[in-house]
Amino acid sequence: MRSRNPVFSRRGFSRDNGYAGFNAAPQAGGPAVGTQANPYAQPAGNPYAQNPYAQQDLQQGAPPQAPAAGRMTIDDVVLRTASTLGTLIVTAALAWALLPVDDANIGRSYGIGIGAALIGMVLAFVQSFKRKASPALILAYAAFEGVFLGVVSSVVDNRIASGAAMQAVIGTMAVFAGVLVAYKAGWIRVNRRFYGFVMAAALGFVLLMMVNMLFAVFGGGDGLGFRSGPLGIVFGIVGILLGACFLALDFKQVEDGIAYGAPREESWLAAFGLTLTLVWIYMEFLRLIAILNSND
Repeated sequence: MRSRNPVFSRRGFSRDNGYAGFNAAPQAGGPAVGTQANPYAQPAGNPYAQNPYAQQDLQQGAPPQAPAAGRMTIDDVVLRTASTLGTLIVTAALAWALLPVDDANIGRSYGIGIGAALIGMVLAFVQSFKRKASPALILAYAAFEGVFLGVVSSVVDNRIASGAAMQAVIGTMAVFAGVLVAYKAGWIRVNRRFYGFVMAAALGFVLLMMVNMLFAVFGGGDGLGFRSGPLGIVFGIVGILLGACFLALDFKQVEDGIAYGAPREESWLAAFGLTLTLVWIYMEFLRLIAILNSND
């Protein structure tokens, strides 16, 4: 299970039918149904094959039926996600309180915020390419990302649109709850087609934003206008929808990891991925609110 960010690759999808077919009933005297598509079902391709709890289930030819010591559970994911988000929220609140954005101090605060964002980005990339989760690295990412979000939120809330930060938080929570309900109800089916569409759309989105940024840096102004005016509103909505799609992929990978006996430390990667996606959605909401208020 690797990080769930639109620019990072994801593990757990096959070329055959796109996603792990967990909870498939095993055939009598044979391997579990869907083992060719399940990255956790065969020792040769199972990243958790060395986990004694997962290996025991593999020898029995069926996914685990109940959590056991050493396996990732939903409680582990919730606890680690709460720790990561809690760290992010605390540092964001401290940045908001200690880094003023008045005319005399906004340059310094902006500089600290951008520096924290760059450090957080580096930490996120380092963790995304590590084979194992590093709790210290993940919490450090959350801390630096929180500083950046605190500064940006304070700027938008105090200088552009009062109450924007709270509106963005509510919007992010609403998207999270909506996607969770839709996923659990089966309205969202995470399969190969869904995965391919989301990854292609995200790649195109990120490339367009990079081109827009380059034009803004070297040409000045708003670049190609993808982040301001009517186009900015359109791309803001697209960004939120992409974040919602990545939440569905996050839920799928958490569900697969629990079903196939992922080791408990994988819950830190699940928390890391969920945090990345929620930060993406929050930033898109904050940017969209800023654009809408700038057009008033």
